[in-house]
Amino acid sequence: MAMVENSSPEAEPSGNYLELLQLVERLHRQLLDVVKDELDRKGMDDLNSVQALLLFNIGDQELTAGELRTRGHYLGSNVSYNLKKLVDADYLRHERSEADRRAVRVSLTESGHAVRARLTKLFVRQGLSLAPVGGVDTQQLPMVNTALTRIERFWADHIRFRM
Repeated sequence: MAMVENSSPEAEPSGNYLELLQLVERLHRQLLDVVKDELDRKGMDDLNSVQALLLFNIGDQELTAGELRTRGHYLGSNVSYNLKKLVDADYLRHERSEADRRAVRVSLTESGHAVRARLTKLFVRQGLSLAPVGGVDTQQLPMVNTALTRIERFWADHIRFRM
């Protein structure tokens, strides 16, 4: 006897949850467009938005490619390709780990820090105009961040525990 999935209203995803999924996807794409626009305005055509955000997220840290993925600092499908491009363009330096010669640690060069500073200025400027220009109640941001962090943890648990 074949099992029939429950088609009751409880089995349907919440409309709010589906809207959230679409919004998260659109926001991610829009963030990449905002970063690309800033790069274009500054004539920085040797970087794409994913690479620039990678530099921003690395910051002052020294990380391996694996750490970039596990810490959630990387927004893309091919971290090795983008790291190589950033090293070749002198935005990142890479060194073999003393502890594990197979691992390569990356950190920002002076050029990489300049990109990070440029994005920091952009994000500070945007943060200051969220309320007056965007009509965003910035006092709600901690609550929004908490909810998104819990959703991130829920999704990670979904994968980890095969829920």
